Amino acid sequence: MKINIHFSVSYLFIFFFSYLYFLCPTYAQENGTLPDKVHHAEPLFNDLVRDLGARKGEKEINLGVDIRKRSHTDQYGYLVEYEFAPIHRLGLEIETDFTYIKSKEMRSNNQLERLRLSSQYSFYVSKEQSMTLAVGYSQMVDFKNKGMVFAPFFVAAKTWYTNLHTMIYSGPEVTVKWNGSGTVLGWQINTAILYTIPHTRHFIGLEVNQEVSGKQFDTIVRPQIKVSLGQKIAAGIAVGLPASCRENVSSVFLRVIYEL
Repeated sequence: MKINIHFSVSYLFIFFFSYLYFLCPTYAQENGTLPDKVHHAEPLFNDLVRDLGARKGEKEINLGVDIRKRSHTDQYGYLVEYEFAPIHRLGLEIETDFTYIKSKEMRSNNQLERLRLSSQYSFYVSKEQSMTLAVGYSQMVDFKNKGMVFAPFFVAAKTWYTNLHTMIYSGPEVTVKWNGSGTVLGWQINTAILYTIPHTRHFIGLEVNQEVSGKQFDTIVRPQIKVSLGQKIAAGIAVGLPASCRENVSSVFLRVIYEL
C-alpha cells in the first residue's frame, strides 16, 4: 500500500509540471514555431532529465555501467534510462538501476537496486544570456535501502564563449524507510565545467558530485570525456576519484547515449 501511495505522489508531480506548462503557453507553441533552446553540454554521471529547454518529440535512451573494485568484492552497477519530451520544455524520464556484486567471500548476487521517475521543466531560456534555468522532481523506489526517496531539484546552466559550459544541479533528498525506522534528510550539490571541442560534439571536463547527510559530507571528483560516434549516438567515460568520502574507492563510469 505504501508503495502505491508514493507512486501516486510521483505521478501527481508529473501532471503538475504538465499543468504548469499549459497554464503558461509560449509564443512558440501558439505560432507553430520551435521555442528557443540553448546548447548546454551535459555531465556524464549526474545527467539531466532530457536536455534543458527540451522540444516536443525529443527522445533518448541511455545505457550506463558503474564499476567499483574493492579488496574482496567487485561491484558493477547497470542503468537503463528512457527520456522523452511530451511537450516543449518538459522532460520526463524513467530509470532502472541494477547491481551485480562479485565477492570472494560470499555468493555473488544480482539485484534491482532502484527505480526512478523524474520530471524537469525549463522555465527560463535565454539565448542572449546563453542561460537556462529549470526545476524538477525525482521519485525513487530504493530497494537496496528499503525506502522511498523524494528529491526536488533546481538546475542552472550557462554557456560561455560557445564552447565552455558550466552547470549546477542541487536539491534535497528525503528518504522515508518502509519499516518506519525514520526519515533521512540529505542534500546533493552537483557542479560541472565542460569544454566542447570546436565544430564537434566531443567534450572534456570535470564533474563534482557532493552529498550532505547529517554531519557527513561526501565529495567525488569525476574527470570525463565524451565522444560523438555519429549523428545520434555518443559514448563517454568518467573516472570517480573520492576527495572526501565514506567509501574511499575509485570507480569508472561508462555511458552510451542514443537519440531516437
